[in-house]
Amino acid sequence: MQEDFRLIVDLVSVFGVAACGGLVAALLRQPVLLGYLIGGMVIGPTGLGLIKELIQVETLAQFGVAFLLFALGVEFSLNELKKVQAIALGGGAAQMILTILATVAVCGLTGAWGTLPAKGVFLGGILSLSSTAVVLKCLMERNETETLHGQVMLGILVVQDLALGLMLAVLPALHQPGEAIAIAVLTALVRIGLFAAGAVAAGIWLIPPLLRLLARTESQELFLLGVVALCLGIALLTEYLGLSIEMGAFVAGLMISEVEYADQTLTYVESIRDIFASLFFASIGMLIDPVFLWNNLELILGLVALVFVGKFVIITPLVKLFRYPLKTALIAGLGLAQIGEFSFVLASEGQALGLVSRQIYLLILGTTAVTLVITPFVLRLVPIVFDWLESMPWLKPYFGEGKALEVAADIPLKDHVVVCGYGRVGRNLVKLLQQHNLPVVVIDQLESRVQQLRDAKIPYVYGNCVSFHVLETAGVSNARSMAIALPDAMSTRVCLKRALELFPDLNVVVRAERNRHIESLYQLGAREVVQPEFEASLEMTTYILTDLGLSREVVQREMQQIRDRHYLDLRPEQSPSEVSRNLQQVSQEMNSRWYPLPSGSPLIGMTLEEADMRYLIGVSLMAIRRAGGEELDYPDTSTRLEEGDRLLVVGSNDELAALDEFALGKAAVPGANTACQWIQVNTESPMVDKTLGELDLHNQYGVQVQAIRRDGKFIRLPDKSTDLQVRDQMLLCGSLSSLDQLQKLLDTTTEEPLSIPVIKAGEAEALKDFLPMDSLLD
Repeated sequence: MQEDFRLIVDLVSVFGVAACGGLVAALLRQPVLLGYLIGGMVIGPTGLGLIKELIQVETLAQFGVAFLLFALGVEFSLNELKKVQAIALGGGAAQMILTILATVAVCGLTGAWGTLPAKGVFLGGILSLSSTAVVLKCLMERNETETLHGQVMLGILVVQDLALGLMLAVLPALHQPGEAIAIAVLTALVRIGLFAAGAVAAGIWLIPPLLRLLARTESQELFLLGVVALCLGIALLTEYLGLSIEMGAFVAGLMISEVEYADQTLTYVESIRDIFASLFFASIGMLIDPVFLWNNLELILGLVALVFVGKFVIITPLVKLFRYPLKTALIAGLGLAQIGEFSFVLASEGQALGLVSRQIYLLILGTTAVTLVITPFVLRLVPIVFDWLESMPWLKPYFGEGKALEVAADIPLKDHVVVCGYGRVGRNLVKLLQQHNLPVVVIDQLESRVQQLRDAKIPYVYGNCVSFHVLETAGVSNARSMAIALPDAMSTRVCLKRALELFPDLNVVVRAERNRHIESLYQLGAREVVQPEFEASLEMTTYILTDLGLSREVVQREMQQIRDRHYLDLRPEQSPSEVSRNLQQVSQEMNSRWYPLPSGSPLIGMTLEEADMRYLIGVSLMAIRRAGGEELDYPDTSTRLEEGDRLLVVGSNDELAALDEFALGKAAVPGANTACQWIQVNTESPMVDKTLGELDLHNQYGVQVQAIRRDGKFIRLPDKSTDLQVRDQMLLCGSLSSLDQLQKLLDTTTEEPLSIPVIKAGEAEALKDFLPMDSLLD
């Protein structure tokens, strides 16, 4: 009874410290699992020593990784596995073999652990495993499980988890002759084959009717109990067969993923998964000995660096060899460079079999623990680093997402709608647009979705939406509108920013995954931001109010006013510090800096609508810090710029340099009688292949070519030798009459549509003399 009570106390302590550690990590804008790891280290045997029943706690913690992999299997599905089966099976197996061979070679050359190759194989097996739990948790927190690099990493991790059972089966035979090792491998493969055959049969004939029977009871408790029993039962079976609990849990999830109750299962299991996952990560933290780490800090840091570099060098070329973009290969290489948590299991078995000494065992634990701790930081820094690298012109061709992998033969090239992402939202959007006979081009980078587009004969571009080349291939510069429905916030922001760099007048509607993303998307130039949960609330309210007798027109007008206010009436109230933290995170993930507004700048006294910096030079203003210390986050268009302001701006390096010239008055600033307008150079334009000196637009028409956008590059204040190319976007500044005269000239020489400038309120009256009023209304 005393031992049972001690276990309860230990569990309460672990959950309590995990909650505290996770809370501190969340407040510091760090991954919560980092807080779990550190919390476990604090109360573990080598920390404060509060946990007495360590073995029992570690046993219960195995539920955490089991439920993590079970949920992954439910969410991943067999169809998802097929998309990355080549890199998962071929690349995953090759990565493990190469890691083991490299480790054996290094041990042999350095004389480490004597001359026994078995020890090198054992260490190579440990190093070849990456952390499914940590990588999966990081991808889920960033909503990147459906991205291309996320799918690649998860596919490789699944193969590693499947290989764990094979490693555990071979481990006892490493000291024996080669025949014994071959028999152990063959026996393990036979077990895996039999289990796979049984799992397929059960997934077809047993699991679906069982879940339907549970669902017919309409009892959430029974359904959840049945699913948990199924998960743990199959996991126990695989353990009995000499494989691994993790493998069984993942296969159990895959079996359910093909049944219509998969989403319901995932919803019920998520809470249990998160609770036991915190226990699992805290138990890993308990294995970390801070005193040993400190006493051997230099050696462990050297081993960590060696592991990260070695696995990165092995994984990155392998992913690239399977024809994935370089950026995807690099992210996968960095994301899988750690040692996995299941290496603890292998290391413990190796110590029991005499393959490693206590000292080596502690070095393995310390190195593994450090790689697990720094992995969340690496995955968080990766997008920032690549965004910085892509901003360098000489590196951009190598680190960009590259060209489209495949393009449908019949994509429309003008007056179409570009849809980024063919998930559930994108699929429904395309269906509704086609019902109105609107031409559509879809961009997606997942093979399964592209295959759906092929089957449905929908024009598509197979590639990454954040790539300039892919956006240009989809005809963004000639599109009527664009919708972005991507799964992760970072890709959404980058896609929006780059689409507007290609076509500043583009009408872009964006889906915001969370309400804290709404304002940043508006600041980056989205014409409309849709938040699914808020939209569901508005539509349900509209139905109820009209059903109660209120005028539909009045109700819809009220709902639209809420949308026009960016859902402020529905959003939970945030403190200024919370808004500032969200803004800081967005700015860190993109190329940004604080810019001090020069004294005497012509922008001083202008409203943000009048300055129109995003339209004219491409930078997005995220915040203003006044001279008196007041900070305005996400300022609206009526905000006036004042002397001493510091501006937090987001943009490419060229755009930020253009801001300096713009603020100093070196570039034209719209005034009472002048305006700036982007005009595209089309195929039949008389300007094609002519230099600005030959055209002499300043003397001929009184306009200045202030900038040119070409292939995603911002060319500021181009000189007379600059030649114009097809699809160049020219920013022309001058009087309204001069711009109108030049546009009429271009209208008579090409049938291609020209971009119409955004008309400011103060300019509309002046334009009446030059353009028909109905054209303004259109």
